Amino acid sequence: MRLDDVLEETAFSVSSNKVRSALTILGIVVGIASVIVMVAIGQGAQASITNSINQAGSNLIMVMPGFGGGGGAVRGARGSALSLTEEDAQAIQSQVQGVSAVSEERSTREQVIAGANNTNTQIMGATPAYATVHKVEVAQGQFIQPDNVASVARVAVLGPTTRDDLFGTDANAVGKRVRINGIDFLVIGVTVSKGGSGFNNQDDMIYAPLTSVQQLLVGDSHLSEISVEADSANDITSVEQQITTLLLSRHKISDPTQADFNVLSQSDIAATATTITGTFTIVLASIAGISLLVGGIGIMNMMLTAVTERTREIGLRKAVGARRADISVQFLAESVALTFLGGLIGVLLGIGMSAGLTAFAGISTQVSIPSVLLAAGVSIGIGVVFGYYPALRASGMNPVEALRYQ
Repeated sequence: MRLDDVLEETAFSVSSNKVRSALTILGIVVGIASVIVMVAIGQGAQASITNSINQAGSNLIMVMPGFGGGGGAVRGARGSALSLTEEDAQAIQSQVQGVSAVSEERSTREQVIAGANNTNTQIMGATPAYATVHKVEVAQGQFIQPDNVASVARVAVLGPTTRDDLFGTDANAVGKRVRINGIDFLVIGVTVSKGGSGFNNQDDMIYAPLTSVQQLLVGDSHLSEISVEADSANDITSVEQQITTLLLSRHKISDPTQADFNVLSQSDIAATATTITGTFTIVLASIAGISLLVGGIGIMNMMLTAVTERTREIGLRKAVGARRADISVQFLAESVALTFLGGLIGVLLGIGMSAGLTAFAGISTQVSIPSVLLAAGVSIGIGVVFGYYPALRASGMNPVEALRYQ
């Protein structure tokens, strides 16, 4: 059988029962579109998290209070213990090799009021080094200055989201006042937007002098984090190990597994985030893939029905000389055609839905060419796999019995 004959017969068979063909294709369309959208959401989440981590600062190492586990650098879940002091930060700055900047930080979460508006946001007690370590830029006014820290000044720098919540979109907040925990703070600056999201969003934050937060808001001198910027990416491992050794000695801890602090680098966080989002993407794609399996079963069901309905036609073709391979190719081609059409429509629908989620729902998505090619390949594979048995059954019919079929 020639290729043009196969294509002509396939087109005629698919179009002769439009409703049944459309319903069969629908299962493949839904499955392919679902897989593309789920993978796009997972990859979008991974890209967003990675971007947020990179924006936090280059060559960043974070030292946090809590109880970690063993290893070269102490790591573990962040705890509620207040075990870090300004003296620890100063020791890191002066005694650890390969460090370019150290940021002493104390954070709290408070209700903030400005006139009739209010918001609940993170208050970051910071020093001027914070802007260097975390790559924070100022759009209006200025950042925390050394004299602000020394004088326990009641001044604040707003993130753009917090500024919008309190004073209105793109308002000039410099020179105005906000009330934090019943205490008035003068706004001296607004930072440049980084486009972050989540709990630790630098756009939705207020920066105040470290001493002001410690004395006026939380009532103690401990630090909630020490952020360290290494000279280069090659120095990160060495700096982590030096910090761990130094703090174990300062805190008089001989067993690293009993450390009252955790040391994490950007690469540690990025690796963990990539693993989590990768697993998340696989789970989402697997769930969506179930609909592809259902669609494949629908293809097989339709083709078996077609074989039964066209039994006499098959018998007649074999009687006039059609080979088993010709009959098998014909039915397999019809199955592949249905899944190809479903796959094509599903790919376009999946790309469109992903773009729609980003544009209208604010969900970060990222459609990759490999995921589209994989989805298209899977749809064609389903046509071959689930169309094989009906094609084999059709080609194996006895022509005499087929012609007698009523």
